[in-house]
Amino acid sequence: MDEKKKDNKKGEEVSEIFEVEKDGKEKIVETHGIEEEKPVTKDQINKEKKIFLIIILTMVGFALLFIATYVIINLSNQIEVEGVKFLMDKTTMSGKTLYKTSLPVTYNQSKATYNFYLRGNPKQTIKIPFEGNLLMLGNMVLNQTENFNCDGDGIIGIANVLNLYNVLGVKVIADKNATCDSIGRYMFLNIKSGNETKIEQTGISCYEIQVKDCEILPATERFMLETLIETHKYVK
Repeated sequence: MDEKKKDNKKGEEVSEIFEVEKDGKEKIVETHGIEEEKPVTKDQINKEKKIFLIIILTMVGFALLFIATYVIINLSNQIEVEGVKFLMDKTTMSGKTLYKTSLPVTYNQSKATYNFYLRGNPKQTIKIPFEGNLLMLGNMVLNQTENFNCDGDGIIGIANVLNLYNVLGVKVIADKNATCDSIGRYMFLNIKSGNETKIEQTGISCYEIQVKDCEILPATERFMLETLIETHKYVK
């Protein structure tokens, strides 16, 4: 069966051709007619509008759900302590959660974003007492009265402090003969054992980290956290 259609103002002209068999002979029969176009009703238009609106709203809903899920997941992985934001990192060190923060610095005469990692939760670390105010200078003497090995925590803690201050452009040295400078020409940081883990300001730019029961890592990270808080005030 063949079918031909032509446009018409009132409808569509339709021609159909049939092959029929009569008395053993095939005969072609052609018919013509007009297939009227049914006018679109107001109800049909409203129905199509509703379907289109439902599709659009569904797509918008999925988009908003995706955005909300992304925001919730990211917010749940973030911690903020006195303006310093930390991202919980569970991939860098297998089986442990690190707390990463970024700081724009000038290192080796070029601008860069440097990442620092704390092993303790900053919300808990900030609870360690810091008595005084941190004054950062271009030079710092770092001494310790004993070897705080503490299953390797001492090495990690001291190295992290050195790394942070080196990146910030502070020259750090060890000098067992040095003491707190009464006129504040350099920073002086002394680490010693104590009955309580805390940090005390003992001079203009002098600080004493007291460590109880090998809590060297929380103590040094508290000093780092105070440094990050003070630095953030100038770079935000």
